[in-house]
Amino acid sequence: MTDAVGPPDAPAIPPTRPDELTRWQVVWRQVPLLVGLVVLWVFLWDHVDVLTVTTGVVLAIAVTRTLYLPPVLLSGRFDPWRGLLLGLRMMFDVAVASLQIAFRAVQPGWRPMNALIAVQLLTRSDLVTTLTAEAISVVPGTVVVDIDRERGLLYLHAFATRTPADLDRVRRQVLGTEERIVLAIGTREQAAAVRAARRERRGDRRSAPEAPGKEHA
Repeated sequence: MTDAVGPPDAPAIPPTRPDELTRWQVVWRQVPLLVGLVVLWVFLWDHVDVLTVTTGVVLAIAVTRTLYLPPVLLSGRFDPWRGLLLGLRMMFDVAVASLQIAFRAVQPGWRPMNALIAVQLLTRSDLVTTLTAEAISVVPGTVVVDIDRERGLLYLHAFATRTPADLDRVRRQVLGTEERIVLAIGTREQAAAVRAARRERRGDRRSAPEAPGKEHA
């Protein structure tokens, strides 16, 4: 098993702080979360009536106001096109990873070599970090084992990582997933920052020195 840590100097995109928003902005950004909790409560009871919806609203407000949890503030922005691309890419990644693991399972003489990898995320948003961890864990072959919330680090177990190129591929996949989530539901500032980070990564790959032994004709 190998170990790899992503670049610690990656620029962090801080989340929007509650004290930077007006009271109505905070309330508005909490509405989708409250609605989601009420819908979950109705699903648990399996029928809709006035009493069920009322108790769901009361419990949703009580849960979000009394439990000691970091405030989860939605960005107030959703890009339907980016959301569709996120969903399609998730289905594609799950399908491809499932086929790869199935092939490895029946490949004669193949011995797996896995790795524990620490990947530095670009954002410090609790919501984006959680969604990225969930999306990564859904894809077969990668499982998030720990999260360093303060530093924005994801620690994950990656399947079939034999070379440094494999480690770099996993790191790019994680950052790509985070980028697609931010572009779909993140703030405009976060979306602009991840686009800039993507351009910088592409520029670094283009300017990387050529591997030894390769010469231009």
